[in-house]
Amino acid sequence: MNQCVTKPMKVKRPNKLFHMAMVFALMLLVSARPNQVTTLFVIGDSTAANKDISGGKQERGWGMALQCFFDPDYIRVDNHAMNGRSSKSFIDEGRWQKVLEKIQPGDYVIIQFGHNDEKPKPDRHTDPGTTFDDNLIKFVSETREHGGIPILMNSVVRREWASAASETEADSLIDTHGLYRIAPRNVAQQMNCHFVDANQITRDLEQGLGPEGSKRLHMWFLPGEEPSLPDGRQDDTHYNVYGAHQVARLLADALCQEVPVLKKYRVDADVTIDRQGRGDYLSLDEALRHIDPLSPCTLQLLGGEWERPALPKKQRLTFVLREGAQWKK
Repeated sequence: MNQCVTKPMKVKRPNKLFHMAMVFALMLLVSARPNQVTTLFVIGDSTAANKDISGGKQERGWGMALQCFFDPDYIRVDNHAMNGRSSKSFIDEGRWQKVLEKIQPGDYVIIQFGHNDEKPKPDRHTDPGTTFDDNLIKFVSETREHGGIPILMNSVVRREWASAASETEADSLIDTHGLYRIAPRNVAQQMNCHFVDANQITRDLEQGLGPEGSKRLHMWFLPGEEPSLPDGRQDDTHYNVYGAHQVARLLADALCQEVPVLKKYRVDADVTIDRQGRGDYLSLDEALRHIDPLSPCTLQLLGGEWERPALPKKQRLTFVLREGAQWKK
């Protein structure tokens, strides 16, 4: 297997037949263990990370919401993304080693860095083409050495707009990532690795919503608008609950397109309720306050016991209980 290389060296692209043989062997191994849940690990930065939900905090990472779109009886999302981390600091702090120790043959590892690798701080900074690529190669190679399947992603966009020069032109997003956006694709081609263009996917999403509409995705609140942020916040990088779910849904679709075997485990309820903050709402009562029970709606409940709600006789809600969720007796 390929190892992490030094700057002057060039990594040879793995033999395609050898790679296909490895994938086939992994498929046989996974099929021999039909009752074992496959883990989808996520490593990355704050745009994907799990967030503190105490006090009604609204910030979420897309990796936190990803479980809503895969059946946890078959695909379990284990999110190790962490605020402020780059590919370098994630390795240096021992976070990557902890993930390696958990990988089982047939598991997947989503690798997405760049936001903090760009920053000049010496404990985070890497350079595309050399140290950034070396770290990505390390993640890919060591994932494979442990029997896992790596999936490289580039960074999601920042909401930074350039105003149109004239009325006939549309406002457009500014690319803030440069070569850090391109390097993961290059490494994926070099290593014959799965790649999802998260940058383009989120660019299309934000561009479609426009300068004002795209605020709905982010931690963008006026003073007094959000109880957990009395002074407001104008954050063009991090997602709120709605934004994290919109991005996670699109990335789940892209993952299924890139890795078709995942399609059979793809789920998509209208609303997810989860006490850990992965869903659209933390409580069933809160969800029902925002839903018309006479309109068709599928509600997914993740884990724990839930009080069955009293609903109108003609209600058109469908409840799906997953991850061991059950009604209280």
